[in-house]
Amino acid sequence: MAEHWKHTADPAEIMRATGHPELEYAAGWTIAGLVTIGTIVAAWVFAI
Repeated sequence: MAEHWKHTADPAEIMRATGHPELEYAAGWTIAGLVTIGTIVAAWVFAI
């Protein structure tokens, strides 16, 4: 069963980032900011 999970790629190739870290960083902060603003607006609108 252990043979089932072996990968043919080099481990260094698997660990290398393939995306755009700056874009992912900015997207994360954007989403976090929108969620924060949404929470504040919801609390204000519903007078929680």
